[in-house]
Amino acid sequence: MSLSASPAPASRISYGAVLGSPYVARLLGGTLTGRLPNSMAPVAIVLWTVETGGSIARGGLLSALYGLAGAVGQPTLGRLMDRHGQAAVHLPAALLNSALLVALPVAGPYAGPVLVMTIVVAAGLTTAPLETGLRGLWPSVLPDPRLRHGALALDTGAQGLLYIVGPLLVAALASACSAHLALVVTAALGLIGTAVVALAPPARRWRPAPPATTGAGQVPGLTSPGLVLLFVSLTGVGFAIGALNVEAVAMAERHGQDMLSGVVPAAFSTGSFLGGLVYGRRTWKATIPAQLRLAAAAFVTGWVPLLAPLGPYAATAAVMAPGAFLTVVVACAFVATDALAPAGRTSEAYAWLILSIGAGQSAGTMLAGRLAEHPLASASLPAAGALFALAVLLVAHPRLTPAGHILRRGRHRRPPPGRHKAR
Repeated sequence: MSLSASPAPASRISYGAVLGSPYVARLLGGTLTGRLPNSMAPVAIVLWTVETGGSIARGGLLSALYGLAGAVGQPTLGRLMDRHGQAAVHLPAALLNSALLVALPVAGPYAGPVLVMTIVVAAGLTTAPLETGLRGLWPSVLPDPRLRHGALALDTGAQGLLYIVGPLLVAALASACSAHLALVVTAALGLIGTAVVALAPPARRWRPAPPATTGAGQVPGLTSPGLVLLFVSLTGVGFAIGALNVEAVAMAERHGQDMLSGVVPAAFSTGSFLGGLVYGRRTWKATIPAQLRLAAAAFVTGWVPLLAPLGPYAATAAVMAPGAFLTVVVACAFVATDALAPAGRTSEAYAWLILSIGAGQSAGTMLAGRLAEHPLASASLPAAGALFALAVLLVAHPRLTPAGHILRRGRHRRPPPGRHKAR
């Protein structure tokens, strides 16, 4: 990919054509199913802890450890995927993750707190890198860059639905039966979804590009200024998301409406899904760095109305605006990462992108929790995170252009001969 070229006219993309392409529906459906534990497990762990006599605070700690371990483990799994292929990493990781989630309710009554914590952390660390893997498969599955652009926007936007469906499914299972069953179903869905992806021909055939080397024969790292600044900016995006989740709980308490704690994040995720659908239906004239800056600026602007003391219905509607631009920011960030990462390290780079958002989300949640009793400060945190992301992207702009490449119209760089092909 190069970075400067005369832009082509924008044109519409049919999602029917995207989903009708070979293996696309299977890979997307399997990835979404396999990633449901990302939203189900944290809730199921809290409910299981309370059900077995523990406190909500203890359940919250275990849930946070699971999520943090899941994010921290992704770069290592991404690097293994770049070396050994996708199926060789996905299946063992999913088997371990599922076994550990099932072991939690089995061992719980007889295990001490240290063993329970160890099981939870180990389960998080073995979360299969499905999101990273799917982004690596699109160039081989969809050679047409226009369809690939639509697929990227579709899978990025659909992620928000996981955080609507997953918690609701866990709550229903725990209410109808038990939190033990919720953990077992969570494990089963993760394993089934991962197997659907890992056993698909594109995943089994996928091979990483030969690693690039420097003049001294060394493999370059992921420390180019453009990549580092891009990842730093995305911590601000994650910070905004994490702060919103806590602000939704605080808003529910202020208005005496418990449902707001779930409705507000669901509205944000719905906005993200709809924004992704709109963005993915067209290719755009602007280069990817320009799209990234514009989307980040719109993301900041979307939070401004929420600085005012809005009523519950107005706040629920308003939060869809920043959500609509979240997918655009993340989708453009993945395309930029693809261009900036050295050959043979793309999966690992994607994983660091995901980790950056997750780390920022944890920080936003923590700080918002401390400021929850100060409504104005708490409400301003999402906008502050978004503003930080935009400021870093403005500084990073000259460095988001790798020499000899063009980042334009949502295109992934063309893989070198032999990359991502069957062997």
